[in-house]
Parts: sequence; structure tokens; C-alpha cells
Amino acid sequence: QVRLMESGGGLVQPGGSLRLSCAAPDTIGSINVMGWYRQAPGKQREQVALIDRDGNTDYVDAVKGRFAISRDGAKNTVWLQMNSLKPEDTAVYFCSAVRDGLNYWGQGTQVAVSS
Repeated sequence: QVRLMESGGGLVQPGGSLRLSCAAPDTIGSINVMGWYRQAPGKQREQVALIDRDGNTDYVDAVKGRFAISRDGAKNTVWLQMNSLKPEDTAVYFCSAVRDGLNYWGQGTQVAVSS
């Protein structure tokens, strides 16, 4: 079992920045893949950014050049730096972790981009 704790969501104006954090404080040993998904009202959950234990990253096209994912493998912590935010980035953001073939989810944190 992997317990994920997220923080950092909020309300920001278009063009602003937010930084999301996610930690797995109870997990001993490295997690294979950590990342972020998001779900906007009325839409399916979509992958935003993933990072594996070697530091390889993958981003959805809509956030490339604006978002950056990073992690501290030793502490099983992942961050998502979100810059140049747009109203279409508004969603609940979920932290994800894959370990031993199982996918775990955080409780979600709301990000709202509005003037």
C-alpha cells in the first residue's frame, strides 16, 4: 500500500504559477513511477506528467513548455511546477504512484485558473 499526500493547489490568475507537491511518507524503497493526472468537470481523467525513478519524464502536449515535473527518489516525493497557467488547466489534480504493478492515487487537489 502506498499512501500519497498532496498539497499546493489553489486559485490563480491566468499567466500565474503554482507548485504542487506529493509525498509518500510511509513508503520504504523507491517507487517506479510517480506523476500527476487531472480531471476537469465533465471530462475524463488525463495524464499530465510522469517521471520514473531514473528521471525520465513524459508530458501531455497541452502542458509542454509550461509545466515541469521533478522528484526526490530517496524521499518518494514529486513536484509539479506549473507556469503560464491557463483557464483550461482548471481541474482536480491527482498524484499517482506505480509500484509493483499497482497504481495508487492521492485524494486530489483543486487548481482553479480564473481572473
